[in-house]
Amino acid sequence: MAEGSTNTLYYGDNLDILRRYIKDETIDLIYLDPPFNSNQSYNVLFADKSGNKSHAQIKAFEDTWRWSLEAEEEYLNAVETGGRVSQVMQAFRLFIGENDMLAYLTMMASRLVELRRVLKPTGSIYLHCDPTASHYLKVLMDAVFRPEQFQNEIVWKRTSARSDSHKYNHIHDVILFYSAGRTFTWNAQYMPYDDAYVDKFYRYVEEGTGRRYALDNLMAAGTRKGESGKPWRGIDPNARGNHWKYTVATLDELDSIGRIYWPLKGQVPRFKRYLDEMDGLALQSIWVDIPPVSAHAAERLGYPTQKPEALLERIVKASSNEGDTVLDPFCGCGTAVAVAERLQRKWIGIDITHLAISLMKHRLDTAFEGRAKYKVIGEPVSLEGASALAEQDPYQFQWWALGLVGARPEEQKKGADRGIDGRLYFHDGNVKGGTKQIVLSVKAGHTSVSHLRDLRGVLDREGAAIGVLIAMQEPTKPMRTEAASAGFYESPWWNKRYPRIQILTIAELLQGKGIDYPPARQVNATFKNAPVAEAAQTDKQQALALE
Repeated sequence: MAEGSTNTLYYGDNLDILRRYIKDETIDLIYLDPPFNSNQSYNVLFADKSGNKSHAQIKAFEDTWRWSLEAEEEYLNAVETGGRVSQVMQAFRLFIGENDMLAYLTMMASRLVELRRVLKPTGSIYLHCDPTASHYLKVLMDAVFRPEQFQNEIVWKRTSARSDSHKYNHIHDVILFYSAGRTFTWNAQYMPYDDAYVDKFYRYVEEGTGRRYALDNLMAAGTRKGESGKPWRGIDPNARGNHWKYTVATLDELDSIGRIYWPLKGQVPRFKRYLDEMDGLALQSIWVDIPPVSAHAAERLGYPTQKPEALLERIVKASSNEGDTVLDPFCGCGTAVAVAERLQRKWIGIDITHLAISLMKHRLDTAFEGRAKYKVIGEPVSLEGASALAEQDPYQFQWWALGLVGARPEEQKKGADRGIDGRLYFHDGNVKGGTKQIVLSVKAGHTSVSHLRDLRGVLDREGAAIGVLIAMQEPTKPMRTEAASAGFYESPWWNKRYPRIQILTIAELLQGKGIDYPPARQVNATFKNAPVAEAAQTDKQQALALE
């Protein structure tokens, strides 16, 4: 990590971030869930790849990749580098043509090359996708990482069965698991045995303790002349063409502690293998035991592509150790980052929308109650940076500004402008209608009294408690007079008055000033708080618990 060992959130195009900030062979584990589905909405948005200004009309949660002049340019860059990736990309173009899928694969090719560069020789990468693109991505991964580094295709049952009258219903995702080299970090994961398995193989119950156990052989095929071939308790293993699995001394010790089962009729004794001493069933490549994040799940944050923490926990535990560095270049709402933090790994998260960065900061701050230490790179920290962002991409500027006050961007239909850029909700006591809202308007350009009059109209129309204008410019005296004329919102719970119309400049926000309303830490209900993360057992503690 070029920025030291500090956990870091990066705002920006992950290709640029990887090239500028992440050093060669510094990452232990990469998890990525790059979006592709032209019929759904996703979080990732990329600027014009030629370096020009991004398209302001494109919003987060809108569509994905399109074949365009920008995609053509990136395709040519991938092809001109030569090698296996170039050959695969040319084959893709010949086979599938110039379409959205080719644009997606072009985008992925350059990023996978960079991810291979930053991965340690002992590192692993997990690429999460759906069957729409998984077969193409596997070929591309073969080109980048080499076929012999393919370890698994994991099938995750992401939803329950449902009806489709025209084909078999699609209920799974695919996770492609590759390593950087032949030797890689691997911590075997286990699942509990199912009831049928236990009933069949651990059918004996020990009197007194109630412990279930199975009977295992004490002998193995082949004769031996050493200790394991000697007779024990009148039984000669060599006479049976076998030998003991243990020395005679060890057999005596096992018998003294009750680990030998003696049949009633003089048959060969057996070893008692207790169920509670077993790790469980070694995890297989089909995962059906982790449900998706349901509408009522405690961890659900309302993010469209949010993955369950249990899924990421399994991956992080299997392919990294405490202190290792985990990278998620398509961070979204930050599930991989949150799990890495809880499991005491270092982490790097990258996303190209300020909305996602705001959600991740809120998630980390609430789930870890201020204990998560990290920095954010790429967000404006000065008026000059804010002005540059506003000029480059007004939507990103808007999301960033709203994030400074903890507000949620307003979801608007195309062509509709109701004068609201964001909303913030708060609870104001145990009274009827206790949930109140603050409506916000963000202006990067010139502002005047008319903007405040419009905001006041929106305030009345929406029945909101407070309206806030966030502006780059300092408000004029007439603007302050107009704001003051709106009067106050009187809190029934806090017994305090707050200005109904407030003006906040970007300069004030950067200095730490916020909206004047009841104490945010106690009343803010804008974003759902992530459940408080319980301190996870360290890897050493888990190992001791199994002994």
